[in-house]
Amino acid sequence: MDNKRLSVIGETHQSVKRLALPAALLAASLASVQVTASPAISGGIWINYTYVGNDGDPAETADVISDNEGGFIGDEALILYFDDQKEGSPWSMSAEMRYGPGAYTRASENSTGDNFSLHKAWVAYQIDESKQVKVGKSQVPFGWKTYNNWPGDMLLGGYGDQMDVGVKLSGSVSAISYDAAYFHADDWGESSTDTQSDNGHWGSPTTYRKVKTLVANAAYQFAKDQKVGMSLQSGKLQALNDAEGEHPVNGEHSAWVAYYTGQFDQVTVQAEYMGTRRELPEGNLNALGGDEVKNDRAALLLGYTSGDWFWFLDATQASAGTDGNVAGDVTAFSPGVTYNYGQGWIYLEYLTQDGFINRDGMVGEGDYSALYATIDYYF
Repeated sequence: MDNKRLSVIGETHQSVKRLALPAALLAASLASVQVTASPAISGGIWINYTYVGNDGDPAETADVISDNEGGFIGDEALILYFDDQKEGSPWSMSAEMRYGPGAYTRASENSTGDNFSLHKAWVAYQIDESKQVKVGKSQVPFGWKTYNNWPGDMLLGGYGDQMDVGVKLSGSVSAISYDAAYFHADDWGESSTDTQSDNGHWGSPTTYRKVKTLVANAAYQFAKDQKVGMSLQSGKLQALNDAEGEHPVNGEHSAWVAYYTGQFDQVTVQAEYMGTRRELPEGNLNALGGDEVKNDRAALLLGYTSGDWFWFLDATQASAGTDGNVAGDVTAFSPGVTYNYGQGWIYLEYLTQDGFINRDGMVGEGDYSALYATIDYYF
């Protein structure tokens, strides 16, 4: 796959929000196990159908292939979940391992060198009823994530579904919930940049990676099922391409997001707005030859629940702020529907966008559209 197509497809196709087994189904699938014993072991599979309508390539290569083949079925994956919580103990653990081409990992960028990796793995200590500390790879508490399954983070790329390695404190006081975290790196090892599921937005093993990041998040529930919140993050970027092989930490990154989430009976409404900035480490330049990247992002989710069906629209926008970037404002839309059939979900989703976010977090122009149909099953 060429770099042009990777810029447009990889930043959406490889990133996904819906990969972690939703809590309600996980609880149901493990209830019989947890009543009598611990630890709990479960798993699942997913399979995806893709039809590319427009990949932005002047030669329309992917479009022609989809026309000739009628789309393709692939992106298969096996997922295993391990959870343990001993009765009366403040300690617990949770891990998720993914295997296969659809594991949302890249062999060239992860710590295993193959199509499998740990999506999450943490050990937690419950300080009291309202506070918990996690150590390991866990969700970065930054805004909210797009709802869709296969289209992924869209134009939130790099600041959507992030799983990084470090330590995180989570708690609540009255109507306020909060998180404070330090993430030493975005993945295991010394050069991996595989954040699973939000890949391809933080350099690469041959350029740079995200390290030493502080994150703070707070949300206030001002009414039933309604919250407003704000998240901040600031950290370093480590060069991986210096000639001396010393991998100096001399780049920086920062971002903020203000967000809202609301549930009104069957209607779901979420919105957020963020600003991002990076100063690339020495030896790394953006696509325009500079070392600074900055832009604003916005996202909106509208959803409607009807029994086992959920109808939704994910919409994202990115506004270029990097000096010399004439991309302006680009948008991405993903309407879709999901059906809970008991053992998993069936998804039908469409994605259309006129821009993308590259590995440096820069906004670029390029048309892409695709239809996705996915089924997963959990046991």
